[in-house]
Amino acid sequence: MAASGAAGSMSAGPAERFALAVDAMGGDHAPDAVLDGLEQAAERHKGARFLLVGDEARLKAGLATRPRAAALCTIRHTPDYIPGDMKPTAALRVRRASMRLAIDAVAAGEAEGVVSAGNTGALMALAKIVLRTMPEIDRPALAAIGPSARGDVVLLDLGANISYEARNLVEFAVMGDAFARAVLGLTAPTIGLLNVGSEELKGDERIRQAAEILRDSHVGAHFHGFVEGHDITAGTVDVVVTDGFTGNVALKTGEGALKLVGSLLRQVFNSSIPARLGYLLARPALDRLRQWMDPRRYNGAVLIGLNGVVVKSHGGTDALGFAHAVDVAMDMVTHGFNDRIRTGVALLGQRSAPQQAVAG
Repeated sequence: MAASGAAGSMSAGPAERFALAVDAMGGDHAPDAVLDGLEQAAERHKGARFLLVGDEARLKAGLATRPRAAALCTIRHTPDYIPGDMKPTAALRVRRASMRLAIDAVAAGEAEGVVSAGNTGALMALAKIVLRTMPEIDRPALAAIGPSARGDVVLLDLGANISYEARNLVEFAVMGDAFARAVLGLTAPTIGLLNVGSEELKGDERIRQAAEILRDSHVGAHFHGFVEGHDITAGTVDVVVTDGFTGNVALKTGEGALKLVGSLLRQVFNSSIPARLGYLLARPALDRLRQWMDPRRYNGAVLIGLNGVVVKSHGGTDALGFAHAVDVAMDMVTHGFNDRIRTGVALLGQRSAPQQAVAG
């Protein structure tokens, strides 16, 4: 595994520790979008060190014109990468791919987390196998941030688990609570379980059992109860918890709705000369709306519950989007995200122990 320093950076040594390992070759526009994103993120994370994994010649040339990123990055060379259309089972066999070496760096304790815009299925498979699930957690979950009428909302699981039990929903809630505290900076995030209605008798036995456990847990004071689909964008709660099948459908439906609204607005404002004049008058407000709804602001889905921070950037994102993914990873690293999860799960165990003793 060759390692060399980029211009303005040191060589990777045995004792060197990195905040993040970055898969420089993952994504539709790698490595340029990755390097441009790091150049932007470097302004906000001046004290961080990044391990940049990929083709050394291309990365050195790119960092030569991006001085802020170059000052923070160390290159680890590999010519191999995982294509976007490679199946996860095949990706597991590419031991020297940039994504694999970045994840290996986290497993070895060289880096606290990894960021990749590469193949989603491969990243999830590799991260689960190499980093493994935390001993306290039954299953990892995929979480992300989205817009709501009250600000940002955390949604999980988004597809890592199609089947689930009540225990999984409870653990997702604890992990979502830790995520909202670390990334959104909330001191007491409210939590809701996504259901077909808000009434206590709605839903199947698993979700009702999860609700009972959460009401009696350390997050009980902030547990809102059941929420419905419209509550996600209404901002009724800060954290929306559901299974991976439902969460993925909700995510894709929301993305489609945003695209539809944008398309309809363009049609309306292009429909006539008066409409075009109206657009000129409304343009400042529409620009603010566009910035608020910009998907790049919410780039960075997180596979949580593993022994390390794993952030998945959208493969087609640009520099701004990748920089936001780096920001999410850095927030999780600097705010001790996994330690928060361990504390939360331990508190769950303390609550359930007396009940188990009585039951026995």
